[in-house]
Amino acid sequence: MATFLFDSIIFGPVWSRRLGESLGINLLPANRKVCNFNCIYCECGLTPLENPGSGFPDAMEVKKLLGSRLQEMKEKNEYLDSITFAGNGEPTLHPEFARIMDDVLELRNHYFPQASITVLSNATLIGDQNIFNTLLKADMNILKLDSAIEETLTHINCPKGNYSLSDILHSMKLFKGRLIIQTLFFRGSYNGITIDNTTKTEVIAWLAALRNIQPESVMIYSIARDTALPGLESISSRELEQIAGQVEALGIRTQVTP
Repeated sequence: MATFLFDSIIFGPVWSRRLGESLGINLLPANRKVCNFNCIYCECGLTPLENPGSGFPDAMEVKKLLGSRLQEMKEKNEYLDSITFAGNGEPTLHPEFARIMDDVLELRNHYFPQASITVLSNATLIGDQNIFNTLLKADMNILKLDSAIEETLTHINCPKGNYSLSDILHSMKLFKGRLIIQTLFFRGSYNGITIDNTTKTEVIAWLAALRNIQPESVMIYSIARDTALPGLESISSRELEQIAGQVEALGIRTQVTP
């Protein structure tokens, strides 16, 4: 349970299991997690209860720091696969997310035009037209879907406020394939509740959702770091490959990260 927070706005580049050499952008406060999910497996720990209304980095500061880091990397002839919105929670919660996305695109095009712009999002705000349009600007728009059964998803992701899985699935379909679904498969228990999104019932429902959404691709993986709560177990590479085979049978490219 040794979870961690990112203590800077720009971090890395670090080697990502899924993205290669990735330079991270943390749009959340450096001293706490800010998210409208409270995932029980989150490497950043549990989400505090207080109102997250302050502490977001200023858009101009983000642009200045990113530009400086990209220039430094360019001068050193370093390589970059992805500029990735990640960090201490949900990046689309930043009130200037759209403006920052445009700044990042400008800087990427100037310094590392071959690098992808990637957003790791829990998809909770994709019903907002401004967020939807901004996400479409990303090269890799990676949206979380840990279960297609609302009760299971609630146990895993513990969403805050009004959350409707059916609304999220509808909004995902509106991307018309311009998204990547990411799902973490695991099993375990907490507070007497058994969690297992790898069962036949779970996988059938999840595959049906993928068939309806028709994403560009799917990323599946399991627990590789400490989690917010104890009692959670990673699943084997063999199990992941079996699930991936069922996705591939739908004609959807699948990346497996053990």
